[in-house]
Amino acid sequence: MIRSVVIGTGSALPARRVSNAELAEQVDTSDEWIVERTGIRFRHIAGEGETTATLAADACRAALTAAGIEAESIDLIVLATATPDQTFPASATKVQAMLGIDDCVAFDVAAVCSGFLYAVQVVDSMIRSGVAKRALVIGAETFSRILDWEDRTTCVLFGDGAGAIVLEARETADDGGRGILTTKLHADGRHNELLYVDGGVSTTGTVGKLRMKGREVFRHAVTNLASVMTESLAMAGLSSEQVDWVVPHQANARILDATARKLGLAAGKVVVTVDQHANTSAASVPLALDVAVRDGRVRQGQIVVLEAMGGGFTWGAAVIRF
Repeated sequence: MIRSVVIGTGSALPARRVSNAELAEQVDTSDEWIVERTGIRFRHIAGEGETTATLAADACRAALTAAGIEAESIDLIVLATATPDQTFPASATKVQAMLGIDDCVAFDVAAVCSGFLYAVQVVDSMIRSGVAKRALVIGAETFSRILDWEDRTTCVLFGDGAGAIVLEARETADDGGRGILTTKLHADGRHNELLYVDGGVSTTGTVGKLRMKGREVFRHAVTNLASVMTESLAMAGLSSEQVDWVVPHQANARILDATARKLGLAAGKVVVTVDQHANTSAASVPLALDVAVRDGRVRQGQIVVLEAMGGGFTWGAAVIRF
């Protein structure tokens, strides 16, 4: 069988790192208030010249270097983002140009915080069907540019950044081989008003600002994330005891803790970067994965579960033998 194998990871963050204390100088909040409710201590904010596409390209360069391959060998780029550089063309094509790739399939997907998981399933399907052999899968965001900086309940939660992985088609003779084992995605558009941006091209003609009802989102997130992880592991014929690492969407430390408890997972098996990066939406899963790969926690042969939930609602999980 053909499997999509992760052969490299990379990430990129804006130069400016903002602490809670610095944020408290501009917003009616405090370090204690933010840490107690979210676990967040820092976030990175994009500056002049830093865009979703530039961050994505930097993350891709790091992933390509880690994989030991040239950009010209990539035949597919899928970029998950809710904050593209332009309405069109796709920011993936800008990344393609920045990497010096003359011709490959390149497009964006939009599923907000679940976007990277949606992109992973799209690319995995294309690799398994023979459409692509090597792909860059990216999550990249500049959420700071759609935040209402007078709303302390939302602006303290988000940051900017990018993460990327290189997936390569490889043949494996049995179910014990490396690669993506299962992916499972969901969406339920009835919950639009709980997490959304109040603008758009065909409605207001403006970009709009992020709006969220945090308590309701929290409740749905814990239920949906635990459910989809159980679902994806069952599809792979695995139990939670066989999982080496869970790399979750980094929305809120309390959501991460509650989800782990619901699944009976030890806290030590959950990769947590929300304290350093805040919620970077579609970038948060690949960014956290790269951190855990580079510090030696995630190693070849381990079972790794990726999971996320975002506006829509959309949610999903992927089980990978790394």
